[in-house]
Amino acid sequence: MKNPTCLIVITLLLAVSSLSAATLYVSLESTNPTPPYATWATAAANIQDAVDAAAAGDEVIVTNGTCAAGGRAVGTNVLANRVAMDKPLTLTSVNGPKFTVIQGYQLPGAITGDGAIRCVYLTSGASLSGFTLTNGATRPVLGDDGNGGGLWCASATAVVSNCVLSGNSAYDGVGGASGGTLYNCTLTDNSGGASGGRLYDCTLTNNSGGGARNCTLNNCDLTGNSVDSKFGYGAGAWNCTLSNCTLSGNSAGTGAGASGCTLYNCVLSGNWSRFAGGADGSTLYNCTLCGNEALQAWYMSGAGGASDCTLYNSIVYFNTSGAGTFESDWAGCTLNYCCAPGISPTNGVGNITNAPLFVDYASGDLRLQPYSPCIDAGNNAYVSGATDLAGRPRIVNHTVDIGAYEFTGPFDAWLAQYGLPTDGSADFVDTDGDGMNNWQEYIAGTDPTNPLSVLRLLSATPSGANVTVMWQSVAGVSYFLERSTNLSVSPPFTLLATNLPGQPGTTSYKDTNATGAGPFFYRVGVKYP
Repeated sequence: MKNPTCLIVITLLLAVSSLSAATLYVSLESTNPTPPYATWATAAANIQDAVDAAAAGDEVIVTNGTCAAGGRAVGTNVLANRVAMDKPLTLTSVNGPKFTVIQGYQLPGAITGDGAIRCVYLTSGASLSGFTLTNGATRPVLGDDGNGGGLWCASATAVVSNCVLSGNSAYDGVGGASGGTLYNCTLTDNSGGASGGRLYDCTLTNNSGGGARNCTLNNCDLTGNSVDSKFGYGAGAWNCTLSNCTLSGNSAGTGAGASGCTLYNCVLSGNWSRFAGGADGSTLYNCTLCGNEALQAWYMSGAGGASDCTLYNSIVYFNTSGAGTFESDWAGCTLNYCCAPGISPTNGVGNITNAPLFVDYASGDLRLQPYSPCIDAGNNAYVSGATDLAGRPRIVNHTVDIGAYEFTGPFDAWLAQYGLPTDGSADFVDTDGDGMNNWQEYIAGTDPTNPLSVLRLLSATPSGANVTVMWQSVAGVSYFLERSTNLSVSPPFTLLATNLPGQPGTTSYKDTNATGAGPFFYRVGVKYP
């Protein structure tokens, strides 16, 4: 009985915590701001006022408008923040980043300076959702006051989602976001490094990251960020972990897309640098690096795609370098189960050199054609995560594909057969409301537009020591059946039978080992791949 008791206690604790949390409201046009800002009629007229009035665990909700007034420093720092969340709160907007803006301040001409204002400071445990952070800047100093013009996070437990960080700048480090964990964000046109005219010495670590630095980024776009120095690196991301992200159009001295990062299911394209246009000093899994460019570096050789990286299940193709002695696609890398030109046996194992055959490289469609050599050519041991960059299943046909996108041609044809979109928007939608999404219906061989066509158990009929189990089925599909006598154990089910051929309409199986008083629980499934 210990486990049920613990679950009840946890539930009660969560309920008490929820009841104790308050919601505070902010309307930037409020005419009657009255603490504790508990209704829209008494909403705060400034985000910081509501944050200061809130207690740890509270939620602050902001309606449409631009917050461009006020500023407060945190701790011993001097730099002002337009919004300083120095306690673990949730700050969210009503209608998202298109309508709700937090605007910092950049000095005319100089951009960074002692009068600059960062957009947002987040302490550990705080969260921010649904804002545009723009025009933020830092002081012209080293350290925290010179870093993170748009956003500065105290740790990875500061969480940011559905935000746009655009047009922010920093003197020492990253213009967009420093620290924190970001989900579904866009970081664009931020600049880091020597904004404001600083000249860099040999300490290149103070000259990195236009978009994000020391962050974890999931499903984010990092576009058009820059490091304003010929020695700067990691304009898109520096020292970050990125999953299912797109890095494009970033520029830096080296590693314009990513430097010192770990990347999963990402595309790096159209990035420009003097050295290593796509990625530098990074580890990449199931990534695609195309159309990146490196110019001639005066101090060392480089590559348009990747330099000094370790790559697994990745495509590095159609990148360029400005010097004939440089490698156009990669240099100084270890590649395993990758698609790239010029790979020799000494560079790694399982590689192919033929062109990847993208659907439409000229228009930026980097999915694979049906006859691409990258299909089923990767190694499953290097797979991380269940989905590819498009959000589709990462392994479709037993073996992972090379690159950021898994080939889903048969699934697309199946979707088109039922008049469903093939751009990924319908993959995980339950079109007919029968409890199975379209990808599950595809695997089960059922009709996604007919709620009566679904995989479900129909009956389990006992007869002596036997139980006949019947389920709704489709011809040509192979099923497995599992049984349990105790749903509280882990795992609750054990395999009873496999490779059961489906019959039109229904399929049945006689369990001849259902001995004892029971109870007996059954479940049926289809394994894919």
